Amino acid sequence: QVQLVESGGGLVQAGGSLRLSCAASGSISSISGINVMGWYRQAPGKQRELVAVIANDGSTSYTESVKGRFTISRDGAKNTVSLQMNSLKPEDTAVYYCNANGRNSVTLRPFSSWGQGTQVTVSS
Repeated sequence: QVQLVESGGGLVQAGGSLRLSCAASGSISSISGINVMGWYRQAPGKQRELVAVIANDGSTSYTESVKGRFTISRDGAKNTVSLQMNSLKPEDTAVYYCNANGRNSVTLRPFSSWGQGTQVTVSS
């Protein structure tokens, strides 16, 4: 397992921007075993949904509703993943969670770790 701490949420008007960051910490064998990091979100009364993910090779995937507005990036040296959110809409309002999937490089046990979540509120 790795520990994930998110930051950067807040209140913004529609059309504005926010940048979320997530820092991973833990044992070397866990950190080195991370394969994919990503962002998910959960709005009130709705299921948690994938927003964007980035793999070790830099390949990315986005949910359709955020394509062209959100950009995910990763700093491998700092074990961080960021989500730049532009042209925000009220429907982007949700709690955003950071996720890391991987396999411990020593025990080979798979893991999926979650952060505590950060609130993003977009006012109209």
